[in-house]
Amino acid sequence: MRVTVIGCSGSFPGPESPASCYLIQAEGFSLVLDLGNGALGVLQRYQPLYEIDAVCLSHLHADHCLDLCGYWVARTYRPAGPLPRIPVHGPSDTPRRMALAYDLEPDPGMSGTFDFHTLRRGPYEIGPFQVTTALMPHPVEAFAFRIEYGGRAVAYSGDTGPSSELVELARGADLFLCEASFLTQPDLPNDLHLTAREAGEHAARADVDRLVLTHLVPWNDAQRSLMEAKASGFGGDIELAHVGLTYQL
Repeated sequence: MRVTVIGCSGSFPGPESPASCYLIQAEGFSLVLDLGNGALGVLQRYQPLYEIDAVCLSHLHADHCLDLCGYWVARTYRPAGPLPRIPVHGPSDTPRRMALAYDLEPDPGMSGTFDFHTLRRGPYEIGPFQVTTALMPHPVEAFAFRIEYGGRAVAYSGDTGPSSELVELARGADLFLCEASFLTQPDLPNDLHLTAREAGEHAARADVDRLVLTHLVPWNDAQRSLMEAKASGFGGDIELAHVGLTYQL
């Protein structure tokens, strides 16, 4: 299983990265996990535009889903003709919300191009992957993912506040892509995001092998985020996500 970071900027695209997007591949199958604003362009550096087999959206904030609109255009109006539908797995309101985002009537919306599926608790199969989800504390319906293949596992937090369910979902994962939106400071909002230190604490409790800090908000000092995570007590490898960072699991 190969995991490539396409976008890791939190809340909005930054100068070095688009918003959230990850490419997960095995057996010639390419799964895109989140497709935030700005990600579609960078995705094409790492995988041909028409060789994506499925998309999963963790939630419907723009920095995790908005470039599905551009991808709908690319597949629907391809000069050689539209391509067959591909699965899009997302929260329950995904078809309607994506249609509205592109000013389409909800029926048929984007359903001629995408085969929409409502996310549910797994495990279930998407291509060669076994996928398990868990609902996270966030202002909207938001999911974390565990994706397994060949005895290896990658966990992805999506957007979340502190969560014991995230710890269980990530338990023993080879790679943990965990959001680190906040730096430690007083009076942070509840059930919104994790600090980098909290990301490290979740990784320690889950006993993962490697932690990658992602959803890095451009106005924060990423090196300070890394320092806070390293002070969390997690003993494994920790690094900052960046565009093109690739793992072979």
